[in-house]
Amino acid sequence: MVKKKIDMNEKMKLIPHVLQLFLNVCLFLLALVLSFLLVGEIVNFFHLLIVDDSSDYKIFLANILVFFLYFEFITMIVKYFKEDYHFPLRYFIYIGITAMLRLIIVDHEKPIDTLIYALVILILIIGYLVINITPLERPKYPWTMKKKD
Repeated sequence: MVKKKIDMNEKMKLIPHVLQLFLNVCLFLLALVLSFLLVGEIVNFFHLLIVDDSSDYKIFLANILVFFLYFEFITMIVKYFKEDYHFPLRYFIYIGITAMLRLIIVDHEKPIDTLIYALVILILIIGYLVINITPLERPKYPWTMKKKD
């Protein structure tokens, strides 16, 4: 009876490792797909420049921003593996700002939508500033409770 209980505990400890391995394999495959799409975006970008000789700056800027979105996602996956399986929050903020910029450039038909997108960018930038000024380590005593001598 005791032996079965130990075996069950060993199996339960194995579950997080199996799930972490599954997550790592999925993220690696996602990085490969995003890399392929990034190369496709580069080809599309040069096709717009050389073959089409397009003078529409909106398409040009939209493609550049899509390129940066792919690039940022790939960079975030690389950082995930370099920083011991942790996604840095600032990369999500970078991706959000880039996505909002793309929306402003591509879809600016309605002024109220453009204003809302700009406010979202402002909120993301404020969040980024808060993250940068917040210490990485929490103090032992919160500022509301002073240590008594």
